[in-house]
Amino acid sequence: MFKAKTHRTMASLVFGVACLAAPHAASAANPIVISGAITGVVSNNLGIPQMGATVLLYNKQDRALTKIQTDARGEFKFAGLLPDLYSIRVSLTSFLPAFKRDIQVQPGLRSVLHVNLSTLLSTIQLSYPAALESGSIMSDDWKWVLRTATATRPVLRLLESKPGAAPVDPAERAAIFSDTRGVLKVSAGEGSIASNIANEADMGTAFALATSLYGNNLLQVSGNVGYGSQTGTPSAAFRTSYSRNVAGMTPEVSLTMRQLFMPARLNAALAGNDAALPMLRSMSASFDDSTDIADGVTLRYGTTLDAVTFLDHMSYFSPYAQLTAGSLDSGKLVLTYTSGNARPDLGAADSIEADFQHDLNTLGMFPRISLRDGRSKIQRGEDYEIAYARRFGSRTYSISAYHEVIHNAALSMVAPDGMLSGADVLPDLFTGNSVFNIGDHQNSGYSAAVTQSFGEHISATVTYGSEGALAVGTRELVTNSPDELRSMIHSGRKHAATARVNLTAPRAGTRVVASYQVADQRWAMSGNLYSTQPGRQLPGLNIYIRQPLPRVGLLPWRMEATADLRNMLAQGYLPLTTSGGQHVLLVDTPRTFRGGLSFIF
Repeated sequence: MFKAKTHRTMASLVFGVACLAAPHAASAANPIVISGAITGVVSNNLGIPQMGATVLLYNKQDRALTKIQTDARGEFKFAGLLPDLYSIRVSLTSFLPAFKRDIQVQPGLRSVLHVNLSTLLSTIQLSYPAALESGSIMSDDWKWVLRTATATRPVLRLLESKPGAAPVDPAERAAIFSDTRGVLKVSAGEGSIASNIANEADMGTAFALATSLYGNNLLQVSGNVGYGSQTGTPSAAFRTSYSRNVAGMTPEVSLTMRQLFMPARLNAALAGNDAALPMLRSMSASFDDSTDIADGVTLRYGTTLDAVTFLDHMSYFSPYAQLTAGSLDSGKLVLTYTSGNARPDLGAADSIEADFQHDLNTLGMFPRISLRDGRSKIQRGEDYEIAYARRFGSRTYSISAYHEVIHNAALSMVAPDGMLSGADVLPDLFTGNSVFNIGDHQNSGYSAAVTQSFGEHISATVTYGSEGALAVGTRELVTNSPDELRSMIHSGRKHAATARVNLTAPRAGTRVVASYQVADQRWAMSGNLYSTQPGRQLPGLNIYIRQPLPRVGLLPWRMEATADLRNMLAQGYLPLTTSGGQHVLLVDTPRTFRGGLSFIF
């Protein structure tokens, strides 16, 4: 009996020790969490998840720790991270990389990243799960969740809502501003680029900023300030535009304001006559829209109201419309009508610089002003175009024709001081030359082009055309009368052949566009000045270079250097001689060089 009692005592002792050890064993099996995680999803600007994106994790000393790729749902996860500050860099082919600093990792919590990759500006939004008020890592609240009814378990609801209320629409929680992107461009040069259509500051700083409002509206702000390198002309321009996506249509309204001083009146102003220093001010209110009329048929249209003040006050409308039908593979037909202002941006979608170029080009296009009998005149054009293009394999054929009427055409002229009266000659706004009003003229022409692609990075285009041009009947001026010079200029036809090469270096990213035109040099001005074609033929030798620069460290922007060389052989200059032995030079496209450095965010 004593032995049986002893065995019962030992069994009770062993059972008690086991009960005391059980909690410690459970704690060892489920230790307290002292690490956190970084998770996220990568998508494009349309919200489509992106598979195979590379995600790099850096510590706060910017040292790479690990690298993973997103799965089929665009998700990634870095688990087991010690509490600290980290950085993330996400990259994917054909998108700009996204970078996020100072991501705080807390014990037992996940840092959730929403990565939006874009071709202009990639963004990362960071959110943290709500922390407990007690501040402890673990609590017993999960036990009460399991005891409640299924319908009232908060953990099973994606978004919070009041009892009996409709679920919260995620769109209502969207940020006011999103997908913000921009560019800052510093440029310098020798003269005006588009001298026959408009004027552009020789040296300046331009910027453009675009942001989305509530995901369905686009607000853009841009500006350009600078000085003429030869004349010291201060100039400034600012533009604001707003567009909204409504049932597939994107109507846009914009307001552009420009202002500059005229250098020719500076001496009189310094002498005390402030009224002799007129200021050129212009304000343009525009409306643009596009709509799909039928399957494969798109209509772009709009109008601009310009108000210009310089000696006189001038106002005019500039409507336009462009109808596009078909595609390159089946045949693409484009009909275009423009009146008033030039519309080179209608072909910007196919150009080498489509990003923000519509706004920046609009800022640079000051009205082309001349004087006639002491009154201010603005050059305006009315242009009709028809173009057809079709692609067969790697080769594209295109033909086009146009008819153009230009009112108060302004031609650049280099003439001795005092040769013509100040009532008919106006100093060029930027180049230091003169501007002469040659009156109204019209011309028409046609062209045919063949483009051959050599892989993805090289293409060559050969264009032949017959277009309207201006010539001078006799090369000697008898008097200094502007009417005599104006009567000597007459319309004719000019045949020209142009070769154009587009080259892209796959690794360096360098893009080069070079063209050369072979033509009769006896013509002073050739059309089509108001062309909307993306590859407008230019006289002489022209070279355009666009070079992306290596990213410096982990800076959130990329840089590009550009160089634009126009008419490098100085072709298209038409010399005249007066009876007194003086020389006058009529200039079609001045030889110019412009360079710039862009910071793209």
